[in-house]
Amino acid sequence: MSGHDDVTLQLAKKEQKEHLGPEMASLLNDMTNRDIIVAASPLDSSPPETPGYTTLKSKTVHFIRHGQGFHNLLADSYRSEGKTWTQYTNHPSNPYVKPEITDAPLTHKGRLQATSLQPLTSTLSVDLVVVSPQNRATHTALLAFSHLLPSPPFSSPPSVPFVAHESVREETGVHVCDKRRSVTLARSEFPYVDYSLIESDEDPMFTEEGRETKGQIGERIYDFIMWLKDREEGNVAVASHSGWLMTLFNGVVICGEELKPWFMTGELRSVKIEWRIKN
Repeated sequence: MSGHDDVTLQLAKKEQKEHLGPEMASLLNDMTNRDIIVAASPLDSSPPETPGYTTLKSKTVHFIRHGQGFHNLLADSYRSEGKTWTQYTNHPSNPYVKPEITDAPLTHKGRLQATSLQPLTSTLSVDLVVVSPQNRATHTALLAFSHLLPSPPFSSPPSVPFVAHESVREETGVHVCDKRRSVTLARSEFPYVDYSLIESDEDPMFTEEGRETKGQIGERIYDFIMWLKDREEGNVAVASHSGWLMTLFNGVVICGEELKPWFMTGELRSVKIEWRIKN
């Protein structure tokens, strides 16, 4: 969490606390009793032991939270002015429901955060980049892994696939910053990204009526991790969002405390993922 001021760090702790609770604990209990479970650890250690399970496969995965988006900036501005609001409501006081931040893009700071990852990402030798189809996450990945894009532009395909996956998008509902644009618009802005896995041009998941439950987002995270298991690539980058990443490491995979804290904007964590089957 280095590089962030004290106010931002305190906010991260508050956000983390809001996401934890009985619903997250129930999700983890469900996920750790399935026939195939998932364990994770930093690259310099081994995932926790799970008696009664045998390892099927392991991969290196680099998880990234997008850089600062305009919705983050707007909320920070509200807080600095002493404004308060109730999360996940359509009340006009909630900055996250303002239509101008629908599928919020990166701010200048967010683009700098993504670009600042380049010295690290250039050493990772990834063979697949998976992105949330939401603007801020896709843009973060393209900036962070710009060394994988052709030069001059469009002279050839990227040197590894950049694939958009609907299951990697943020916990959705109510907050329009978490509603995605059409694939048609996204493809026109990010032509290097493969959107063929996304079946609906318009957003089929977003609703103004309520937020996804932890169980719902947990299921799509699990589905994505199972999809990743079956891919041939063994060194993968995944660009996603804070709520998604919080649920991954606290409600879906078995891991130590070092992987559970809230992701800061522009943060990258490299982990070893193991898929294990019940004996």
